[in-house]
Amino acid sequence: MTTIKQTFRQASGHKRFTPANLFKWLLIVFFAFYTLFPLLWLIVSSFKTNTELFGNPFALPEVWQFVNYQNAFRVSGMLMMMGNSIFIALSATLLNVVLASMLAYCLSRFTFKGNGAIFTMFSAGILVPLNALMVPYFITITSIGLYNTRAGLILLYAATGIPMSTVIIRGLMEGISREIEEAAYIDGCGFYGRFTRIVFPLSRNGIMTAATFQFITCWNEFVFANLLTSSQNIRTIQLGIRYFTNQFSTDFVSMYAAIVISIVPSILLYMIFQNQIITGLSSGAVKG
Repeated sequence: MTTIKQTFRQASGHKRFTPANLFKWLLIVFFAFYTLFPLLWLIVSSFKTNTELFGNPFALPEVWQFVNYQNAFRVSGMLMMMGNSIFIALSATLLNVVLASMLAYCLSRFTFKGNGAIFTMFSAGILVPLNALMVPYFITITSIGLYNTRAGLILLYAATGIPMSTVIIRGLMEGISREIEEAAYIDGCGFYGRFTRIVFPLSRNGIMTAATFQFITCWNEFVFANLLTSSQNIRTIQLGIRYFTNQFSTDFVSMYAAIVISIVPSILLYMIFQNQIITGLSSGAVKG
């Protein structure tokens, strides 16, 4: 009996209530509330009427207005815009991951003059605010005849996401044993074979992490989608939120419903690939 009690005390000793633990949990609760409360308020508000929203913003709706979600699809043509967003985001993500993985493979597996400079240049690209490059991007896309096309957005999204994807994938590829490639080379596997059959599959966690971040970025992007498109047939789901505001009034509750619809895919995607994302971000952080 004594042994059991000692074992229980040892196992539960790290859960003892101390000021440090109290502060830790208060901090966690604060940030959880700070993060989740606006989302919960948005969801609840999307089921209200505009009168209830302005009358008491923090009260529950008397009658849950599911018609707001019907208005969200009817007013803005959200189904078509959602289809555009899915096609553009998936295409840009696929192109981005393929190019970034090839670049990461060269930077992580080969030593050549300028290797470090190239990686530094791509790493610095993460720090450049994309909004500062709006004019060059607009002029470039317009000059090559891709204004108001899905291809223009796909190329832009894929290109702007390459620095981040390269850094993520390169960190994981550097942790892959070189002996595996050497054995494949001895067996007659060429450059492209080693990349497609060995390194690329073994880097799937990093690639999945980069792909998830890229897709979410493309899905939520608003500025360039608004800048480079003018036709409703091309525009993405984030632009559909604007259709609830006109010169004289704003249908806030239907707009909130449209916002909820637009963020659901991002949350689901992260939930599905959460383990791969965590593994991909942590891979390569510790060597040994």
